[in-house]
Amino acid sequence: MRFLSILLLLVISVNLFAQNIERVEPPHWYADMNNPDLQLMIYGKQINDLTPTIDKTGIKIVQVHQVDNPNYLFIDLNMENATPGKFEIQFKKKKKTITSHEYELKPRTKDGANKKSFDNSDVIYLITPDRFANGNPRNDEVAGLSEGLNRSLEYGRHGGDLKGIIDHLDYIKEMGFTAVWLNPVLENDQEKWSYHGYSTTDYYKVDSRFGSNEEYLLLSEEATKRGMGVIMDIIVNHCGSGHWWMNDPPANDWFNYQDQPYQGTNHKKSTLLDPYTAPADRKIMTEGWFVETMPDLNQRNPFMSTYLIQNSIWWIEYANLYGIRQDTYSYPFREFMTDWTCAIMEEYPNFNIVGEEWVDDAAIIAYWQKGKVNQDGYTSCLPSVMDFPMNMALAKAFTEKEEWGKGLGRLYEKLGQDFHYADPMNLVTFPDNHDMSRIFTQVNEDYDLYKMAMTYILTMRGIPQIYYGTEILMHNRESDSHGIIRSDFPGGWAGDVIDAKTQKGLTTQQIEGQNWLKNLLDWRKNKSVIHTGKLMHYEPKDGVYVYFRYNESETVMVVFNKNEKEVELDLDRFKLNIGAAKSGKEVFSNKVISFEEKLLLSGKSVLVLEF
Repeated sequence: MRFLSILLLLVISVNLFAQNIERVEPPHWYADMNNPDLQLMIYGKQINDLTPTIDKTGIKIVQVHQVDNPNYLFIDLNMENATPGKFEIQFKKKKKTITSHEYELKPRTKDGANKKSFDNSDVIYLITPDRFANGNPRNDEVAGLSEGLNRSLEYGRHGGDLKGIIDHLDYIKEMGFTAVWLNPVLENDQEKWSYHGYSTTDYYKVDSRFGSNEEYLLLSEEATKRGMGVIMDIIVNHCGSGHWWMNDPPANDWFNYQDQPYQGTNHKKSTLLDPYTAPADRKIMTEGWFVETMPDLNQRNPFMSTYLIQNSIWWIEYANLYGIRQDTYSYPFREFMTDWTCAIMEEYPNFNIVGEEWVDDAAIIAYWQKGKVNQDGYTSCLPSVMDFPMNMALAKAFTEKEEWGKGLGRLYEKLGQDFHYADPMNLVTFPDNHDMSRIFTQVNEDYDLYKMAMTYILTMRGIPQIYYGTEILMHNRESDSHGIIRSDFPGGWAGDVIDAKTQKGLTTQQIEGQNWLKNLLDWRKNKSVIHTGKLMHYEPKDGVYVYFRYNESETVMVVFNKNEKEVELDLDRFKLNIGAAKSGKEVFSNKVISFEEKLLLSGKSVLVLEF
């Protein structure tokens, strides 16, 4: 009998031990949020057998949800009157406490709901963290993570990290950039190709090969000290196949096509707007997986939806983010994307979020922007979108022969499509990014054309984004492989013969290009006429394209001459904008140029005149 009693106690002890909590997400939260509600995801063996209780003033358990998987509980809290501090969540069975978890409400960051975000005055520097700088070689290999260092592989991990970016912040600031967008830095515990960051395996943890959550916070703090901000790359459409959910999902519908054969998306973005599209085509666009290693998240599951919204808000608050870039914006359920953007903007009214919609059609991209009146009644709270139509026209405009519908006319026509957008001034413009050939390669490594393309991006309406290395004419002439496009930034690794920061080993042309771009960025930084001024452009003629940025106090005239030969430009056509001005100062040379005679344009050149 005594033996049976001991055995029974052992069984009870094992069961109690088995009910230890493995995860609570979000790992902490913040007091005084605009939305006082919070949903906790609790994960632990047979946790749904237990009843959670909280004894803290200002915090109330509204509802406890059991789901398909007994290893999860979702707890709805209301914290309208809560103050910062730690408290216990006790998990009971028949009034007996089986286990507990200490949770914390932290004070909000300094600016709270009023935090500033990126806008037209910024120029964003895009970085692929693994390929930028290795500041801490000790984290190149991390026990427990599948893929280690192998710089010989173009799709392997090369060792770049957050410490390397922190070490380069002074360089980035001195170049004239005011914001840093990093490709995703959250854990990607994938067997291979994990370097790019787009296969998240833990939504609350920075990948240890990049550093830690604390280092990410430090990066944000150090950027802020220098007058810059950090923009986070977030993916709510999919996670990585190595995510811990894959072995034990909370619900039977946590993923789209869960426990079914792989079904890829058709990538047909038009099906979401097309009034004639077959429902099956629209379904596979949204529910199909991006690739086989990126399981598609089902945001129609209310617990998934809340989880993703809270995760984004948590990172904004934790890291004092300067903005968000949302990957594959149109791929999740569009109703969820409205909920996601609106929840963030309600919490942070001055925040900016830019969505990626990779199509060469302004009408489709404009559909997603806040303020757009759509025929089907769809509404959005997304402030900004990436200007892919302009990007896709840029290199062609400067490399094609001038013919009807080609050459500079491409930019003219694309700009004319701005009537589609609710707020065209808030588009993010870019010559290239991590998913396409570098701009220097796109313009056939023609330095004059490179300067034209960069001047266009940096004087045009919108918020410019420049990819790391563009300032030193990085190219991918040997391959359009993404691994080559995302090559290592020179000087980011010990022993590098070339160092972009110090210009050691750069060619004469690279040094000239770096200095030229720095001067242009420095000039743009304080030019409100470029940030928020009005825009008027004139139809390109004979290989010459002219536009003006202007406000009540200043006018800037930008003139492109794509011809190989020198051209005389008659200024009578532009009297409306030039007005009574007798001359203008050219930004690159500081020369004063008279408007009282024809303007002499050098072959393959761009002039920026302010008056």
